[in-house]
Amino acid sequence: MAIEIKMPALSPTMTTGTLAKWLVGAGDRVNSGDVIAEIETDKATMEVESVDDGVVAKIFVDSGTENVAVGAVIAVLAEDGETASDVAKTSLQESSVAPVLSVATDAKALAEPVPASVSAAPVIATAASAPQTNSRAKPRIFASPLARRIAADRHIALDGITGSGPHGRILRRDVDAVAITPIAETTAAQTEAIQQGDSYLVVNSQMRKTIADRLKDSKQQAPHFYLTVDCVIDNLLEARKALNAKAAEGIKISVNDMIIRAAAMALIAVPEANVSWEGENTRMFNHADIAMAVAIDGGLITPIVWAAEQKGLAALSQVTADLAARARDGKLAANEYTGGSFTISNLGMFGVREFAAVINPPHGGILAVGAGEQRPIVIDGNLAVATAMSVTLSADHRAVDGAVGARWLQAFKGFVENPVTMLL
Repeated sequence: MAIEIKMPALSPTMTTGTLAKWLVGAGDRVNSGDVIAEIETDKATMEVESVDDGVVAKIFVDSGTENVAVGAVIAVLAEDGETASDVAKTSLQESSVAPVLSVATDAKALAEPVPASVSAAPVIATAASAPQTNSRAKPRIFASPLARRIAADRHIALDGITGSGPHGRILRRDVDAVAITPIAETTAAQTEAIQQGDSYLVVNSQMRKTIADRLKDSKQQAPHFYLTVDCVIDNLLEARKALNAKAAEGIKISVNDMIIRAAAMALIAVPEANVSWEGENTRMFNHADIAMAVAIDGGLITPIVWAAEQKGLAALSQVTADLAARARDGKLAANEYTGGSFTISNLGMFGVREFAAVINPPHGGILAVGAGEQRPIVIDGNLAVATAMSVTLSADHRAVDGAVGARWLQAFKGFVENPVTMLL
């Protein structure tokens, strides 16, 4: 019996997605756990694994197809004892393919009424009858979706590029670093993106569009206010050094881990700041569920440290390192980046002194963390040099009052400047 491969829902809010690329072709044998496709969701570009063993009998949705409905049958596998051709014919006859709305679908055809006799028939808005090539004929090239897109837009051949990412994965910087090498064939869309003058066009990914829409809505709908304080972090740096000297093998506590811990403790100390605006109601959170902004190819994603106030620094170190690594590899589950109550965005490692971040909806606030640097300060009337770090709280004034935001920053500053209090 044919095994249907359906468009997965990779997040609770996902209704459609873009089938960015097939990594297998008709006739290929796949095993459970093999990566077979890359899908762009409203959050990120994710790899999709096969859940069964079999042979790819038919691919119904081509690479690059947008607006593929969740649950749509995108391909079928033939099990042992079945021929791929028979399975492909049977699948089409049974009309089990779910509707797919493609941007290439003729608008006039969509506007015309569908006769009742065929109203239940599926719509396949792809070139399903086009011959499928066997992608296993050549060694698989491991590259990020953004690197593949940029390479195609600039007519750069990926074979021959040495990747600098994990396990030799080709990243954007690797593509940017090589000379342009013509690709044998180009599509019409790629031809339109050929460099003209000193500029070229890059098609926006679904993730890029979602980021743009969400942050635009945040700035338009959430009345932001900003509060900035400077934290002296010499005690924190000394505490981190001492903790790492005593930590078990494999544990390395970062400054960011300590910032997350301090933010979590402050949210529990000032629960009025641990909220989100929901129209008729304000949601009050019992735990400090902190999302940390992680830069990935083509955008960013915010994996969540659930109940961060209940985790010690060693546990936080392990959790944050794991989340960040899997976020960059597109391996996060939906429940690991959806929800949360507060966000931290740290650009200090890039040397940024101070900035104000846009609130990550529906969170009530986001903390922008700058670089720790030596600055002249006055202590007890005397001029001294200390390591200071500027942080800016962006808060949603619908849910968080100015005084509440100030009390939260005061609590956060207290934990950072006296890190021993984080252990109480």
